[in-house]
Amino acid sequence: MAYFSFKTWPAALHRGWGRPGKWLTGLFLLVLAATQAARAQQPVEVALAGFAYSGSASTIASRFPYSQRYAEARKAAGAPIGPGLFQVLANAGPAHLKIVSQIDELKGRDRALAVALVIGSETVSHEQFGNRLHKLMVLIRGQTMFFDFKSMNVVRAYPISFAYIDLFDHAPTPDEIMARVKLVYEGANGKPGLLERFTHNVAQADIPAQVPRFLQITSVSLKPEALDALPPFIKSEPGTAQTWAADLVSEAISTRTGVPIVPYAKGYAIGNVMSMRVSDGTVWELKLPKPDYEISVSFNGFKKVKFNEVQGGATSFVYGAYADLNIVEPLGNKVYLSTALKNGETRVIPASQPYVDDFAHFYDAVNQLFVKLAQVMNGKGDDKWLRSAAAAKDIDQQIAQTKELMKLCK
Repeated sequence: MAYFSFKTWPAALHRGWGRPGKWLTGLFLLVLAATQAARAQQPVEVALAGFAYSGSASTIASRFPYSQRYAEARKAAGAPIGPGLFQVLANAGPAHLKIVSQIDELKGRDRALAVALVIGSETVSHEQFGNRLHKLMVLIRGQTMFFDFKSMNVVRAYPISFAYIDLFDHAPTPDEIMARVKLVYEGANGKPGLLERFTHNVAQADIPAQVPRFLQITSVSLKPEALDALPPFIKSEPGTAQTWAADLVSEAISTRTGVPIVPYAKGYAIGNVMSMRVSDGTVWELKLPKPDYEISVSFNGFKKVKFNEVQGGATSFVYGAYADLNIVEPLGNKVYLSTALKNGETRVIPASQPYVDDFAHFYDAVNQLFVKLAQVMNGKGDDKWLRSAAAAKDIDQQIAQTKELMKLCK
C-alpha cells in the first residue's frame, strides 16, 4: 500500500504541481493505483460448497450407494465430510485463496466463487476366479469443481480419482467392501485418498481474474481390440467405457500439467449443463463452458508379449497400449498435437501365481502412456521416450506448441 502524507501537500504545490485541481487529481490517481494494487494482492475468497454428486438427483442412491454410506457413517461419527474439508483447508492456508464456510458470506460480490468435491462415478467390482480367489476393485472418480454461484458457470475443474484392488480367499463381506471404500476416500499405502487430493487441488489452485481459456476432451472412441480387453464393469452400459477413457486421459494431463480440464460432457452433462446435488440435499444446475481447445482420443488396442522366461521360475511380459491423440483449436482450425502413441510396461509374473489379471497391467500401460506424455508437455518428461512412442515425425515441434497452449489454459 502506498501512502501520501498531508505534510507533503504544500511542498508538492511549491514544487510545481500547479493548481489545486491538478494535484488533487494526481493524489486521486495515486490512491486509486495503490488501492488496486492492494486488492490485487488480496486472496480470492471462495466458499466451500462441500461434498456433492453429479447427475440426476433421482439416480444418486443407485449410482453412489457406497459413497453415500461412507458419508452417512462420517456424519454419524460426528465428523461429516464438509466441515472436515473446511478445517483442513483453513489450516492449510491456500496461498491464493481464502476459504469461507458459507456462500452467504460472499453476497454483494461481482463473483461468488464456490468449490465442491463432486463425485462423478463409483465402481465396486467383485470377480471370482477358480474356486477360492476373489478380486475386489473400488474405483471412485470425481472433480475439484470451482464455480460462480451467481452465474452458475463452472470456472475451473480438476479431475481426481483413486482405485483400490484387493484379493480375498472368500467373497468380501459388506463391511470389508466398506473398509476399502473408506481407504479410497482417506488414502492407503502412503498414497493420498480423494479427500486429500481435493484439498491439495484447492490449496494449489489459482483463479485468474480474466476469463481463462478452456480445454476439454470432446471425443472418445475405443476400437473393438481395446474394448475386448476391458472388464465387464467398465463397459456395462452404453457410454461408460468412453467416460472411463476420458476421465483417465483428463486426470493424467491435468494432474501433471496443472491445467484444469472441463469435464467430459457426455459423461457428466446433458446439453452442456451438469446437475450436482450437495450432501445437504440442495440441487444445482451448473453450465459447462465451451472449450477453446478440444482433445479427441482413440484407444486402439492392447497387446501382451512374452519377453523372457526363467526355467521353473518367473516369466516377464510386456503389456502394450496403443492410442491416438489430437488437440485442436476448433474455431481457428489449428492443430497443436496429432499423433499415434504407444507405450509398453514390463511385468514379471512368478510361476507360482495361479491367476494373472491382465487388465490391471493393460491399465498401467495406457495410464502411463498419457502420464508420460503429460510430463513431457510440462517440461519434466522423457523426450527420448516420446520420440520412440510417437508416430508423428514432427513431434518435437508439436510438443513445443502444445506447451504454449497449456500455459494459456492455466
